[in-house]
Amino acid sequence: MTDQANLFARFLAAAKQAGDKPFLVEGDTVRLSYADLDRETARRAAALAGLGAQPGDRIVVQVDKSIENVLLYLASLRAGLVYVPLNTAYTPAELDYFIGDAEPAVVVCDPAKEQAIAAVSGAAKVVTLDAEGTGSLAEAVQAAGEDAFDTVARAANDLAAICYTSGTTGRSKGAMLSHGNLASNAETLFDIWHWQPDDVLIHALPIYHVHGLFVALHLALLGGSTIRFHRGFDADAVLADLPRSSVLMGVPTFYVRLAAHDGLTRDAARNMRLFISGSAPLLESTFAEFEAKTGMRMLERYGMTEAGMICSNPYDGERVPGTVGFPLPGVSARVADESGAEVPRGEPGVLEIKGPNLFQGYWKKPDKTAEEMRDDGYFVTGDISTMDADGRVAIVGRAKDLIIAGGLNIYPKEIELAIDAVQGVGEGAVIGVPHPDLGEAVVAVVTRIDPDLNEAAVLAALGDLARFKQPRRVIFADALPRNAMGKVQKAKLREAHAGLYSSS
Repeated sequence: MTDQANLFARFLAAAKQAGDKPFLVEGDTVRLSYADLDRETARRAAALAGLGAQPGDRIVVQVDKSIENVLLYLASLRAGLVYVPLNTAYTPAELDYFIGDAEPAVVVCDPAKEQAIAAVSGAAKVVTLDAEGTGSLAEAVQAAGEDAFDTVARAANDLAAICYTSGTTGRSKGAMLSHGNLASNAETLFDIWHWQPDDVLIHALPIYHVHGLFVALHLALLGGSTIRFHRGFDADAVLADLPRSSVLMGVPTFYVRLAAHDGLTRDAARNMRLFISGSAPLLESTFAEFEAKTGMRMLERYGMTEAGMICSNPYDGERVPGTVGFPLPGVSARVADESGAEVPRGEPGVLEIKGPNLFQGYWKKPDKTAEEMRDDGYFVTGDISTMDADGRVAIVGRAKDLIIAGGLNIYPKEIELAIDAVQGVGEGAVIGVPHPDLGEAVVAVVTRIDPDLNEAAVLAALGDLARFKQPRRVIFADALPRNAMGKVQKAKLREAHAGLYSSS
């Protein structure tokens, strides 16, 4: 076995070719060059090993986006660890489950959360990502005292990351992604999106999920490309970077806000060659408005935690609004009925896929893996789709009531269980309704036993949920609509409240 199956080895080779070229730039400051990458990741990989982390161990990371966070991820790959990123909005009550399930050797957190995380960390070593101080990664780096580290040999099917994705039961599942999964996806996208040697990427996405951590970061690293690094999305700051950049990857919310900004013009976007949208459906109206202001057609693609990117509109060729394009080279896709039989082209069904990007299964949940896999190796995505005669895919709905707000996946069952536990609630149904900024907003429709129960009391009782999961509105109803089998008809609820956030 050689270290070449370790994804980091590919990045390091590209970094050595890039030389002194800036890697991460904030504002007008070069924070890290490609020449720094070998030494800085080696120091952190040695520190992680010094903390007791062995190849194959999990490292759970819940920290704000930063340069140090990027280096920690790359060092984890280099050390042969399995990186487990967690949304920074998760509460200690939620972290208890993730840490217990992942059984990490090391947990890395922000200093403000150290005490709460230590209480649920079990046997894991807890360190912070602050620059200095007792119990920090910086202290571990100093203690290791190494500027060199041999990249740990990994096979293509060895795990590189576990990314948690929610399920309809309300319990998250850890999608196991291998070095081979991530490498195949990155190299395919690098090719079909015509990555250029002089590309400059605006990176304003979070780095705790697939879009920002794997798609954006990996393509830049493979190309030895400069990243203009934003710790969060700010329309003014992104617009200021357009003239000195060439690629932007974003969720639809980014493009809604940019399109509404007076500063978005053809002149402002003149240096850009590619605007990529994903993580949530892009409204055709946003596509049209963005094109009218910039003269450029966005490239919409489709992916999911279990497979990275799956489909993409073409770089050369028609980018059709309302579609996610064609399956990536090497990815096989079909639209099937409940039995797995392919439906006629143009008819809706569930999208099923397989390919080298498809995950290794759900961590410690072989039964859940089996439930989502066909006997012939196809994975059932749960997304209702159509495929035209040419193979172009459109996502027309979502099975299992998934809500996507601001690019984040939210599954109603977990929220409904929390609502049903609130004193005075009869039952609750959680739906997503159209929202002009987020794409969808979480709304709870609730029946009550206590007539004095109000919206504020319900929301206050949901404080253990991450903020992005908490309903933006609680609407009280005398009863929830049900079909003949007694199942709540969420389609009727979505229809009834579809105009909740529409402008008047």
